Amino acid sequence: MPRHQYKRIPVKPEPVYNSFEVAKLINYITKDGKKSVAEKIVYGVMERFKKDTLDPLKTLHLALSNVAPNHEVKPKRLGGASYLVPIEVRKERKLYLSLNWIVDNARAKSNKEFHTFEEKLYTEIRDAAQNTGPSIAKKVQTEKLADANKAFAHLKW
Repeated sequence: MPRHQYKRIPVKPEPVYNSFEVAKLINYITKDGKKSVAEKIVYGVMERFKKDTLDPLKTLHLALSNVAPNHEVKPKRLGGASYLVPIEVRKERKLYLSLNWIVDNARAKSNKEFHTFEEKLYTEIRDAAQNTGPSIAKKVQTEKLADANKAFAHLKW
């Protein structure tokens, strides 16, 4: 019996920067359906990059490409044992992982240092663009795990 195919709804680029990645970032930040609040946060971060004489889109693209992992592990069960099999990460999954790690690490930042989520997100994207911070550490950890399990790469099917 054939499985029902999932029809993916395409995300349209947002109107201000005409960027697909900015639209996805807004969607990841949105909580409880308050998209306008998420838009204010993201556009505020982009304005701060402009004030620092940085191109906001290039900085965001650089941060996303620095955080995106090339390999990750997926558990496969074989003969009663689970093996962590390293697999290459697809382009869509790279974007998802990098945005997810950046937003999660921004949310985890202390409220004593930063007063608003906009400040937290700004510093997290800036750090990721400079190849530092917890998002880069998460990428390195993921790729180390994939490298450590290269012996099970032949179980990929």
